[in-house]
Amino acid sequence: MRQKAGRIVSLKGFAKAGHPPTLVSAFLYFDVSFMIWVMLGPLGPFLGESLKLTAGQKGLLTALPLLGGSFFRLILGPMTERIGGRKTALIGLTLTFLPLLIGWRFATTFEEFLGVGILLGVAGASFAAALPLASAWYPPEYQGIAMGIAGAGNSGTLFASLFAPRLAKIFGWHEVFLFAMIPVLLVWILFFVLAKDAPRKAPPKGLSDYKEVLKIGDTGWFCFLYSLTFGGFSGLVSFLTIFFFDQYHLTKVQAGDLTTLVVVFGSFLRPVGGLLSDRIGGYRMLLVLLAGAAISLGCVATLPSVTVAVAFLVLTMGMLGMGNGAVFQLVPQRFPERVGLITGLVGAAGGVGGFLLPNVLGGLKGVTGSFGPGLGICALAIGTGAAALFLLGPVWRRTWQQDSAWRAGLLPATTSQLQTPALQVSGFTER
Repeated sequence: MRQKAGRIVSLKGFAKAGHPPTLVSAFLYFDVSFMIWVMLGPLGPFLGESLKLTAGQKGLLTALPLLGGSFFRLILGPMTERIGGRKTALIGLTLTFLPLLIGWRFATTFEEFLGVGILLGVAGASFAAALPLASAWYPPEYQGIAMGIAGAGNSGTLFASLFAPRLAKIFGWHEVFLFAMIPVLLVWILFFVLAKDAPRKAPPKGLSDYKEVLKIGDTGWFCFLYSLTFGGFSGLVSFLTIFFFDQYHLTKVQAGDLTTLVVVFGSFLRPVGGLLSDRIGGYRMLLVLLAGAAISLGCVATLPSVTVAVAFLVLTMGMLGMGNGAVFQLVPQRFPERVGLITGLVGAAGGVGGFLLPNVLGGLKGVTGSFGPGLGICALAIGTGAAALFLLGPVWRRTWQQDSAWRAGLLPATTSQLQTPALQVSGFTER
């Protein structure tokens, strides 16, 4: 029996594949964009005091950029296919200056900052350009680690949670928006110099292509799973500073520092999740990670001491971060010719999940007076995802192309090399 290259993954082979400068550019683009996207979270305690916000209003304000990201991703996704990821990314970075300028010089009320929050979604939409740009350079067996490295740009949250509260304390929170423009400008220049579109360019997709792919049941499942992993990660990132500040009565800087500590694990373990998924299969990885994240977040819902809460949140964010890498190891296996299109849809679903989480936490805190019920509901949702994935396994084994199922970890290494003639899913045939 011959061995399949898709399951034999070496870092040396990965280093020789693809276009490293573009991969680095995609990482930097996503990194600075993610920093901008979630910056209202670390500024939440300052905005809450200055604008006299309720718990529900703080939840909505920190959640709106995530919803805006979902909306703008549906625009940047098709743009990536038509004009290329490089041009789309440069346009996205340019438009990111607009909400920063408004936040710095003009916005002074809750309603005005809701508008800023929506426009910050342009930064969140970077996902729809960064990942396809990097993905197009790498073969299937290296998709997990390539997507993990590019997606590790969510480490930009570290800079937001670490520096935003400190800068706000020294210079005032309005000035933080001005300081944020500096790294955006630097990354724009680096991206312009380093990034290149892959030679092979897929034809642009029309509305009919979206309709076709939405008929496939797996599209909905990937959207649901990513709304749990990325939605859980980004939603917690946006709200944790407020959670630590309100629940444990820490200073604003201390709350930001604890958020930074927690986010470190989710950010930098994402490539690990992609690498391990390439080696043992994204399905196996994701199943374990979702179950583990549900348990650890459920422990946080008991509202233990701050030390214990931080420990369980580290576990939760680490598993959600690796789960992001696992999902995007699976996507190119199932949709090898539709990565850009599916990335836009799945990424948008992740943003919706991120939008719901702070609203649930803030809304239920306002109604019940405790963060516990909201955290418990979020843990239950992640556990439901693990159960759904477990039930999907036998279905995917029967319906996916065998090479793809093998790389995804759905089939054991001893599986015979029979060719699956065609893929039938939800009434749609793909050959």
